[in-house]
Amino acid sequence: QVQLVESGGGLVQAGGSLRLSCAASGSIFSINDMGWYRQAPGKQRELVARITSSGITNYADSVKGRFTISRDNAKNTVYLQMSSLKPEDTAVYYCNAEVVTSSTRTRYMYWGQGTQVSVSS
Repeated sequence: QVQLVESGGGLVQAGGSLRLSCAASGSIFSINDMGWYRQAPGKQRELVARITSSGITNYADSVKGRFTISRDNAKNTVYLQMSSLKPEDTAVYYCNAEVVTSSTRTRYMYWGQGTQVSVSS
């Protein structure tokens, strides 16, 4: 079994910054893509940013230039540095990882439990 544990959410004023972390643990052979998604009340979950195992990134247009995704492969951890936050960034943020498990060498998609980010105006 694999677990993704997120941390770093909270309440911040517009223009402020937050850094989210997501650590994967368990029966991990390797991790391919990792990413961050968010879901605001009444809206569908949407991609925020993704990063490949080799460090190639892509971002939603709404966060380009403000958010930076990175990862530490040795720690099986992905980060999301969020700057110049806006009220419309308010959402529950979920991390996601495509994991090849040690036991079966099968790829599975795992999700974290979500962390709330609230940006006040």
